[in-house]
Amino acid sequence: MLTVTVDFKSPASCLALEPTLELARKTGVQIEWLPFSVRPFLIPEEKAEETVGERHRRVRALSQRDTWLHYAAVQGREMHFSKTPAGSEAALAALATIDGDPVPFIRAAFAAYWTEQANLDDVTVVSALLSSVQTEVPDPQSARAKLLSLRVQAEERGIFESPSYLIADQLFVGREHLPWIRSLIEAAKVA
Repeated sequence: MLTVTVDFKSPASCLALEPTLELARKTGVQIEWLPFSVRPFLIPEEKAEETVGERHRRVRALSQRDTWLHYAAVQGREMHFSKTPAGSEAALAALATIDGDPVPFIRAAFAAYWTEQANLDDVTVVSALLSSVQTEVPDPQSARAKLLSLRVQAEERGIFESPSYLIADQLFVGREHLPWIRSLIEAAKVA
């Protein structure tokens, strides 16, 4: 079993989805999708007079955005970064309650967030997404309680970022570790 954290407002999570699914297809590993909220990605506004630290954080954020846009283009995916990112808590809470295959909802939520800047903290928006993929709409209060419980469990396992991969009690942060994760999966099959 491969546990993968996901947050719809995380550009890194969005870009990790298809490579992670490809890994599962090629290796046969089962994925446990774990909703895990992270801070939204923001590019600091340029100031007339910036400190070296302020300039560094702004330029670094611009560079990170450009890198994500490059990888999005390689994947044939649209990504639009908003100056005021929307939330994702309601969608993450919904993900926490999905029985069965959550991938159609995960794909729909990422598409809504990154192409339309949909507010995935709006229960009405999330309900429409769930309906579009023929998934039952959960009770918002119980879904948020489950999301909070999952977060506590994730943090106890050492998870602090999205995407994170947990396999054989080893934690990897970021999709760049997928080749290493694949080798662990294949080694486990031989053992």
